[in-house]
Amino acid sequence: MKQLIAITTFLILLVTLSSFNSNFVAEEGDAIIGLWEPSSGKARVKISKIGNKYFGKIVWLREPIDPKTNKPKTDKNNPDESLRNVPLRGYRMLKDFVYSGDNEWSGGTIYDPESGSTYSCTINKDGEVLNIRGYVGIKALGRTDTWKRIKLKKKK
Repeated sequence: MKQLIAITTFLILLVTLSSFNSNFVAEEGDAIIGLWEPSSGKARVKISKIGNKYFGKIVWLREPIDPKTNKPKTDKNNPDESLRNVPLRGYRMLKDFVYSGDNEWSGGTIYDPESGSTYSCTINKDGEVLNIRGYVGIKALGRTDTWKRIKLKKKK
């Protein structure tokens, strides 16, 4: 009987600790949620969490209007012709990132609207900056861009 109580107590403790650990990992992973600006300053990307994955969409463009058409800029370089009229503002350019620990998110992709290309990608957070590394095949064949967090001013 004592052995049964000990095993039950151990299992309850194990479940409690694993639940605490998964909550901690989720909170740590949520550190990239917010508004970010790529180094070019041409756009701002809002990173959100959907389920257990992280996504980023363009929410602001420095030049939102295409001077040739006088209409909102679209994804004119998309290799899929049917998507070339999709507005860039609201476009999900970061997809399917999972927090892998130690301030790194992996398993996702980044879309470059200027080239129309999609790349494998990892994100590393260092303080209030993200190091976004897009690559083809292996990480060594890629480029890193540094994004800074945008803090919105509170209205008085």
